[in-house]
Amino acid sequence: MSDNVVHLHKDNLTTEPANVTTLTVVPEPAPVPPVPLWVRSGRAIRTVVTHETTKTTARAVARHALYVAGGARIAAKRTWDGRTASRYERLFRAAEAAGNHEMATEWEERGQHFREARHRRRMDLLHSPLDAAKGVGITAGMGVGSLVALGVVMAIATKDVTQVVTPLMATIEFINLIITIVQVVWGPALAIGPFLALLALWAVGSKQHAAPAWALPANVRDSEGEPITPSIVVKALRDLGIPALRNAIKEMGDAGASMLGPIRIAGCGVEVDVTLPSGVATNEVQAKRRKLAENLSRHEHEVFIVIPQAARTVRLWVADSGALDEPIGPSPLVTDETMTADYAKGRAPWGQDLRGDAAALSLYQRHLLITGLSNQGKTAALRSLALWASLDRRVEFRIADLKGAGDWSMFDGLATVLIQGPTDEHVIEATEMVEGLVEEMNRRIAARQADPTVVFDPLIGIVDEAQVAFMCPAVDDDKRPYGGSKATSRYFMGVRKVHNQGRVVDVLMYEGTQDPTDQNLPKLVREGAHTRASLALGTEAQAVMALGEKAVNGGAAPHLLRQGLDKGTLVIASDGIEIPKGQSSITVRTHFIGDEDAKAITDRAKALRNGVTTLHAIERGQDRDSLADIASVLGDAERSHTQDIVKRLAILNEDAYGGWSFIDLKRVLEAHGVMPYKSHGRMVVRHDDVTRALADRDSDGSASATQ
Repeated sequence: MSDNVVHLHKDNLTTEPANVTTLTVVPEPAPVPPVPLWVRSGRAIRTVVTHETTKTTARAVARHALYVAGGARIAAKRTWDGRTASRYERLFRAAEAAGNHEMATEWEERGQHFREARHRRRMDLLHSPLDAAKGVGITAGMGVGSLVALGVVMAIATKDVTQVVTPLMATIEFINLIITIVQVVWGPALAIGPFLALLALWAVGSKQHAAPAWALPANVRDSEGEPITPSIVVKALRDLGIPALRNAIKEMGDAGASMLGPIRIAGCGVEVDVTLPSGVATNEVQAKRRKLAENLSRHEHEVFIVIPQAARTVRLWVADSGALDEPIGPSPLVTDETMTADYAKGRAPWGQDLRGDAAALSLYQRHLLITGLSNQGKTAALRSLALWASLDRRVEFRIADLKGAGDWSMFDGLATVLIQGPTDEHVIEATEMVEGLVEEMNRRIAARQADPTVVFDPLIGIVDEAQVAFMCPAVDDDKRPYGGSKATSRYFMGVRKVHNQGRVVDVLMYEGTQDPTDQNLPKLVREGAHTRASLALGTEAQAVMALGEKAVNGGAAPHLLRQGLDKGTLVIASDGIEIPKGQSSITVRTHFIGDEDAKAITDRAKALRNGVTTLHAIERGQDRDSLADIASVLGDAERSHTQDIVKRLAILNEDAYGGWSFIDLKRVLEAHGVMPYKSHGRMVVRHDDVTRALADRDSDGSASATQ
């Protein structure tokens, strides 16, 4: 074995062979010090203290102790109410605050009668000791006399004179027995009495749940939906955390009852007007909506705060717990197959307001805007209005569905234009459809100037998912953008022109858009709508965009609706729907009409019309075959009015047919041997005649260019 050389280094000790290897000796790690006893004890104590069983036990002990205190308070209040006129005063002030003066007078009279009766009882107490002494003396004398008389009778019967005092002695012995019993029972009764009193107070407190919410059992603590009473409303307002309101309620002699108007049943909830004390602003209460709802044992979406016309007043509508999560039932359009519509005088059944009353909207000469987050029921709400309007045979629809999911497919054969798709090409066609509305509007305005008495059939242009059009990057040959919100933006300017002048000649614009911003819903467009409705939104700023600042300041809060849970619930600002006096908006839960029901309604609408040819694209920029175009716009109808044919041709291609009149149509038809004729006082063209003329022309190998 070779010798080893040992070296002492600074960090460790190594034994190194002289020739080959080096052995490193690693020091052992320092031992972990034991955990002190006080640390382990502290952890154990914390585990015990925070354990759920400990919490439950502590809560139970506190609850039952507080039941006794609460029961004592309730018993004292009942005793005070029974001995004083405070109950009558309280009910009198509540009736006076509610404006029920007849009931207030009745309670005042009852209180006065109570005071008079109490005064008589107190006066009687002054004479009662003497009267009681006289009564006791007379009663005792009569009793002793009766007992002696009974003894005399017994003595005569038994011929034993000692029986005279027997009844009297028996009575004395009975009284002595009673005293003995009382002496035996009195001691235990004094010992048990306080415990019985505490038990009675505990029973009163437990029945009334007279303990803080944190100490109550889970089934009581989590219970919701307690009835709304004046005291609950006042307490909820007092605990809002508004110092001026809290102090004012404390200083009121009626504990705040005078603030409240009558609590009225309003649909699936109740409604009450609250007149705020001086120094408290209405917006301070509005800003505390969630806390107010929780104070009323409701969820935030079950409490609505609006500002009525009266000064310094807020109107609270509180739903019955869970009522807003229940469906409202089918639309009358589905249940009543005989229903028709009147665009000018009727109202579309849209749903129910929070009071449970039917909410109906007038469409007459009103542009419409519906917005909201995605998948909240916007298309269904917009479509239900169109379905109602379709039951008026005078109404014409031109529709662009820029989602293209088939939500409007049932209007095929009912609308004169139906564009479906999300691409830039579909936006271009939708833009030209809107520009066609502008051309028709201008034509009607010119006709109105020539004849102020002329009446036009309503023409409704619908663009669903309008944000797609505003955000479209496509430009035309003249470098004019289709999207955007500049003066050169074609879609934006078309909508603006219809908003400016279309109403007076019954050319209307309905738009549905989602997640509004200044980019996808320009300010001038949203403010051009007469009826503005919003589903659930993300922010208050979006709510202002959707409904306007006045409506939001007045209490409209679509941004507080629950996304996904409040589908179909609209906040509406419009003069076309009945809104409670003093409010600037109304909340409506709309009827949902499914695709199958919508198709059934449009089938009824089609039966009212004499056949409508639906164009699925706006053709442009090419030579026209006039006879073929006439045949295409006739559709499947047996015959069509010449006036309708001219309109459809103009929709098909504004450049080629926008200036056509009946004379131009007649010239082309007569050139191919088709003769319009009169039916029921109106000129019509038979579909078979045009089809035959087209077939004969094609067989000859000829084709007509634009005439």
